[in-house]
Amino acid sequence: MLKSNYNGIYFQWQGKKKLVLTKNLTPKIKFFKEDLILEDNTEYRIFEPGRSKYSAAILQKISKLPIKENDSILYLGASHGYTCSYLSDIIGNKGYIFAVDLSPRVVRDLVKVSSVRENIIPLLFDANKPFLYKEKITKVDILYQDIAQRNQVDIFLKNVDLFLKNNGYCILCIKSRSIDVTKNPGEIYSYVRKQLAKKLKILDSKTLDPFQKDHCFFVCQKK
Repeated sequence: MLKSNYNGIYFQWQGKKKLVLTKNLTPKIKFFKEDLILEDNTEYRIFEPGRSKYSAAILQKISKLPIKENDSILYLGASHGYTCSYLSDIIGNKGYIFAVDLSPRVVRDLVKVSSVRENIIPLLFDANKPFLYKEKITKVDILYQDIAQRNQVDIFLKNVDLFLKNNGYCILCIKSRSIDVTKNPGEIYSYVRKQLAKKLKILDSKTLDPFQKDHCFFVCQKK
């Protein structure tokens, strides 16, 4: 097992395949049929890049991933909680994640995960209406968004303004086809970069092909 330069992330080679892993915060318990590896009495979870843009960005050699132990995170578009659960591993028991999603069905799944992973706080809200949950959460160190909506950049910036601490970090996963299916993804990414640069410092970005088609991963910092 090799410790990576990314906080809480480990690598292991399986033949020619490079595996991304985290230390399992809840040993012997899994929710997503993920493979587990036991080494030196420590259990690791394999973090699949085909299921998570965060893992895909790691394999694409993103230069900076700021999430670390004890961080507070607002996760918009948490879905069933796959990526959220791995961020839960990284931040540990003293960090916490406000996991927001609009779908009652997936939030029910999140509640099951949070019953064991107590650093995840599921919230059933529309991220496009942050004023509805303004009183439910605190300012956070990290804002992470993975929402496939046409106005995903606007949603991101509204939440950054309201909830991200000064000099905090924010990560935006862009699905180009959700913004405009008629345009080349590169055009969409260029447009997004210009919009983000008006309010944020862009630290790095990576396209996620072949792991996540037509997606781009932006890491930014609040000015």
